[in-house]
Amino acid sequence: MNEISRRTGLTAAAAALLAGTAAAPASARAPRPPHGRRGRALQRGVDAIHATGASGVLAEVQDARGRTTARAGVADLEAPGKGPVPWGAYYRIGSDTKTYTATVVLQLVGEGRLKLTDTVERWLPGAVRGHGNDGRRITVTNLLRQTSGLNEYITAESGDFTPDAYRRNRFRSQSPKEQLAAALAEPPQWLPDAADPVGERRWGYSNTNYIVAGMLIEAVTGHPWAQEVHERIIEPLGLRHTLIPGTSSYVPQPTATGYTYFPEETRPTETTLGFGGGADGCLISTTHDHGVFLRALLGGRLLRPAQLAAMKSTVPVRDWVPADGVRYGLGIASRPLAGRADGLWFHGGTSLGFVSEGGVTPDGATAVTTAAFTLRLENEETHRRQARAALRMVEEVLKAGF
Repeated sequence: MNEISRRTGLTAAAAALLAGTAAAPASARAPRPPHGRRGRALQRGVDAIHATGASGVLAEVQDARGRTTARAGVADLEAPGKGPVPWGAYYRIGSDTKTYTATVVLQLVGEGRLKLTDTVERWLPGAVRGHGNDGRRITVTNLLRQTSGLNEYITAESGDFTPDAYRRNRFRSQSPKEQLAAALAEPPQWLPDAADPVGERRWGYSNTNYIVAGMLIEAVTGHPWAQEVHERIIEPLGLRHTLIPGTSSYVPQPTATGYTYFPEETRPTETTLGFGGGADGCLISTTHDHGVFLRALLGGRLLRPAQLAAMKSTVPVRDWVPADGVRYGLGIASRPLAGRADGLWFHGGTSLGFVSEGGVTPDGATAVTTAAFTLRLENEETHRRQARAALRMVEEVLKAGF
């Protein structure tokens, strides 16, 4: 089932999260007919993602003139009679959370409370030590740019990655200290250059970097990471449907069932429930709210010019599949876009049952955001096929006019 609409945001209470419910976005109730070249490009892209095997897909493009939303597929494979993915559905944005975390860190830098050249040891004495790991050689820049060499805590502790293991662990939460300890149990991939750690060019994606960044925010401010994200980003931007779930494993309603094809599995497993991490990937949002955030960030509403420029200072990435020419900055990445010399900015995120992809123009004028409610990991080709379809959709929509 394919539909498209043109659509003209306080965090839910903890009790609502525990019940798996929250106030439905007003946009969920007012779909309108297809409109314009961008609307048609968005629908084509959503259909293409759905055709790769995603159970349901929801996407939005927005700029100062308005927004257009498209959807495809169903909310639940086992109960297709429930209908399509709800307009305004909540979903886990996964590693798109990192851009929010980096924004808070850079705000603290702009306020003079922190320096990008500060070491982890300066703020978290002794926290990154053992097995050759050394917080004295890792700066704030290294954390945000993924050039620290810290190991991936998820890989270190994942072990049995199967449907049964998921069911056993879906209500198990972890503290940042536990996550960091898992990453420090082995020697690092490398240590940044002692003479110039900020200038380190070796790059390796690790969620651990952002676990440490969240701990650093708490050390600098005396407040939990979640409080700083809420008070500095969610509340000022009016992101009324962006949630910080804490240790809750639930996604509020309205949403769609999330599915994961585990490695070598031929049938999807329902994986809507689960602990999503912390400062590295826990946020729950909507396509509209996340687009508002991206436009505000690139449009200069959240960071001072110097800090936004620092965020856009990138290093090359050689293993970001399937995109070519990706460069990673401080919590955000860039890639080329045909027809635009300045390309586009993005991050993207996955969690069990959810895939978040998007892109925003360098001036923040236009943002595209999408949620797919199926994560395909059964083999490399199906995973890449879905990822390529999402990347193409973002690029085609950003190139299309209204």
